[in-house]
Amino acid sequence: MDKIWAPWRAKYFKMKSPKGCIFCAKGKKASSFIHKTAHAISILNIFPYNTGHIMVAPKRHVKDLSKLNDKELLDLIKHLNTMQDMLQKELKPDGFNIGINLGRNAGAGIEDHVHIHIVPRWRGDTNFMPVVSSTKVLPESLIDLQKRLKKRLSKIC
Repeated sequence: MDKIWAPWRAKYFKMKSPKGCIFCAKGKKASSFIHKTAHAISILNIFPYNTGHIMVAPKRHVKDLSKLNDKELLDLIKHLNTMQDMLQKELKPDGFNIGINLGRNAGAGIEDHVHIHIVPRWRGDTNFMPVVSSTKVLPESLIDLQKRLKKRLSKIC
């Protein structure tokens, strides 16, 4: 197979890179926004590793977790737990990869604003596509997924 038909993805490839920090500049206006608390924000990754890939970040623009005060750190971790709980209830994954990439050499695409990735995983969710063609197939549009997650979140919060 040479081509995969996924026309809903076209707009993401045509997007211009946002000016400034996606966590600070966009906030609740971001098309991928999920939820915010007093000190944290969560957005869907528009270039996800898997369906439901969410990034949770402190509202304050800091490069490292060590720069957060206790209130910010506690709120960030509680928000992370809420997002994981919401994903578990809505998507029912078999597990999660949760991690932080600090610095470009560690894989950080956004180096100046620390954020935590939550990536739902399912038994058997790897297949030939990433191996053979460096392609990941996602079964649902980000807009539809965002609506589902916000609806689920309204039942939790």
